[in-house]
Amino acid sequence: MEKRDLMQGRIVNRYKRFLADVELPDGTIVTAHTTNTGSMTTCWAPGDAVLLSHHDDPARKLKYTWLACKHEGAWVGVETGMPNRVVADAARSGTLPSLPGLVDVLTEQKYGSENSRIDVLARDAEGRRVYIEVKNTTLKIGSQACFPDAVTERGRKHLRELRGMVEQGHRAALVFFIHRDDVDAFDVAREIDPAYAQELDRATAAWRRGASSGRETCTEKSKKWPIHAELGATRAIALETKKVGR
Repeated sequence: MEKRDLMQGRIVNRYKRFLADVELPDGTIVTAHTTNTGSMTTCWAPGDAVLLSHHDDPARKLKYTWLACKHEGAWVGVETGMPNRVVADAARSGTLPSLPGLVDVLTEQKYGSENSRIDVLARDAEGRRVYIEVKNTTLKIGSQACFPDAVTERGRKHLRELRGMVEQGHRAALVFFIHRDDVDAFDVAREIDPAYAQELDRATAAWRRGASSGRETCTEKSKKWPIHAELGATRAIALETKKVGR
């Protein structure tokens, strides 16, 4: 089993999407792998404190991974694999908001018509498949967490795939994992990616058709959702990092 040690440092620069130079407490500069390939706007600035994991796997070219950054007084999680793991664990333990009682929980399963993989696949108490897509949400606008932080064709594809699953009679969920603790609400960043917002609206329409046929009921919220609220779109849930998995 791979050993991972945690250590702090200070961010010097992020570049080429996947790389970040970090100064360790002894003054050494190391290059860390960055799993978050988005813009990471409002997540970091040069000189911010960061949390790294160190890997002793000899097969790894880069021995460090950037996990989080303390930006303007608040920790922001930038490692994109953690939200998927936490949501999967919450699904297995029955603590995923609005989706209790899930069984046969699997991760990274192929599905859909566009060669996609779903983050979490499970079955509900009635045996229906539940497709759960997880979005690491780090952008802050005012007091809100927002998604996406850049134009995302991949995100639009995932919405189309979820909409297709709902139209086939399955259940689907879109989980916005709020990976920072200095926000009090969630909203879609419509000005950043209007096409993503439109695709989310189409998913909402697909859910409404499913609801009207008796497959599922849910109360749609306004476009600005308090954390832990639901949107009927498929079934969209904003999860606060510090409350998931309790």
